Amino acid sequence: MNTGLRITGIMSGIDTESMIESLMEAERVKLERVKQDRQLLIWRQEMYNDINKSFANFILNTRKLFGLTTVTSTGAFLPNSYVNLSWVKKATSSDPAKVAVSSTGGAFDGSYSIEVEQLAEGVSMVSKEEIGGVEDGKLKTIAQLMGDNGEDHIKFSINGKIIAMGKYDLDEESNYVIFGQNKEGQNILVDAEGYLVIKDEDGDEYVYVDAKGDPLEEGKEKQLVKVINKSLSELTLRDLTREINSISGLGIRASYDSNIDRFFLQTRETGEDASILIEDISNGQAFIDKLKLRVSHLRYKEGDNIVVVEDTGEDLKLGREYVGQDAIIHFNGAENIRSSSNTLTVGGITLNLLSKTEEGQPIKITVSTDVDAVVDKIKEFIDEYNKLVDQVNDLISQKRYYDYKPLTEAQKKEMDDKEIELWEERAKSGLLRNDEILERTIQGIRASLYEKFYGVFKFITELGITTEEYSFGSAGGRLVIKNEERLRQAIANDAEGVMELLFKEKSEENKGVLVTRIYNQLILGMEDIIKKSGTGDNANLYRNVKSTILLDFVTEYGSISLLDRNIAEYNNRIDDLNNLLIDRENYYYSKFAALETALSRMNAQSMWLMQQFGNY
Repeated sequence: MNTGLRITGIMSGIDTESMIESLMEAERVKLERVKQDRQLLIWRQEMYNDINKSFANFILNTRKLFGLTTVTSTGAFLPNSYVNLSWVKKATSSDPAKVAVSSTGGAFDGSYSIEVEQLAEGVSMVSKEEIGGVEDGKLKTIAQLMGDNGEDHIKFSINGKIIAMGKYDLDEESNYVIFGQNKEGQNILVDAEGYLVIKDEDGDEYVYVDAKGDPLEEGKEKQLVKVINKSLSELTLRDLTREINSISGLGIRASYDSNIDRFFLQTRETGEDASILIEDISNGQAFIDKLKLRVSHLRYKEGDNIVVVEDTGEDLKLGREYVGQDAIIHFNGAENIRSSSNTLTVGGITLNLLSKTEEGQPIKITVSTDVDAVVDKIKEFIDEYNKLVDQVNDLISQKRYYDYKPLTEAQKKEMDDKEIELWEERAKSGLLRNDEILERTIQGIRASLYEKFYGVFKFITELGITTEEYSFGSAGGRLVIKNEERLRQAIANDAEGVMELLFKEKSEENKGVLVTRIYNQLILGMEDIIKKSGTGDNANLYRNVKSTILLDFVTEYGSISLLDRNIAEYNNRIDDLNNLLIDRENYYYSKFAALETALSRMNAQSMWLMQQFGNY
């Protein structure tokens, strides 16, 4: 252990290194025993973390299986009501080319009729002819497109948002873009947030203004400006479309197709609230005219009214607000149902409107319970649950091989990888045998499933589902479909009642239902395991199961588990023992060094005596 240079055994002829090594082997036995005990704790912790991860993945995966969750961009799961499940009911349309349908668990079985009077539409504009945006296979700049116009700035608004193209100067004091000047010659500026402002009369503060530089009337929205601060000789129509599409809340999508030399504008949404209003501010009329835009379907606002000119369009007129149209359907006797979208849900039936129907020729929709789909989902859930139960039962019933201790480093050097693997498999076996947490979790699930439910069905046996009998060395708890025909009949006769037994939310009188009771017991087990063993690398996974699952672990345990504390104690003991071994080894070397010194002195004395006697 001591790395200092030692030269021993010269005088005595004793193999000091070997002798001390033999003495130290006996001393190291206690250290190796403590290391083995620590390794057992580490293995137990790993096994706890593995089973806890299995608990979490089972909950998350089966939620996804049932469609009880949606996933956010961060990967977190959000709850979804069971009445919105898409696999409980099946819906068919007599003409899916005109109306495609699907349904949720909240839809009632039966036949329905639908007529589509009109589809929802947005506003669409496109160049009616080539606009000359390409020359010799290259995009023209906006300056080239404008030709002899001579202006170096273009300003127009779309739906109230101003677009300002051209190279603009900056105000020396504020470093804001100078948008223009008001009638008094005062600079109109674009502030850091993109709003039009001018200095107040005192010159101390900025006030919001409109495009002419006049202060905003009370209640009027601030004027937002998108400044494309480049010379028109640098900008192309592609640049313009990119900037238009980047404006938040504009609701407009722009594009330019150089292959056909056409410019496109259309609303992102459909319905009467979707609109396009383009207004000139400065040189905007000349630029918009170059785009040769034509509105395909003529619907526009005139005061509080909407003017509709059937089957016609017109060249774009600045200052006219063009609007889309709502879908109108007649559903099962309910007339003139309006929707801004061609996809709408009525009574749990989702309708995807694809085409108008002929007057007096309604489409028939049929909704029925999809018994096969429901049975398949239940079977898949039970299969996954039983795999989890088997995993737990295996852990709590494994035989413990006490003769198989964790291998020391010296022992590993004498074995190959396969031998080490087989040995450690035996050494790990039974570490969670009869584990209190795991047994309590499985037994808790089993007991909760036999408690009375509140709903049409009071017990899971009414669905032909039961739990498997206990067996020797097992905590039981497996689910079994003993009577599939009874399950099918229950689903066919009262699908809503079956869904309530499986998924209904917990309430004061209702302790939860089959799926939620299983989840709740598993979560209790997870919380106990976390306190015992920690989270490992799975903290975020556990939070996806339940956002507050780590609350007690953090507040009561300081995020340090019982096993972590135990392992830390073993680490301290190992450090202490290592220090003792160093001291012991140094002690042995010092003793042998003293022996060498004594022998050296004796040898010197003998030599002196021999010399003295040799003189006579």
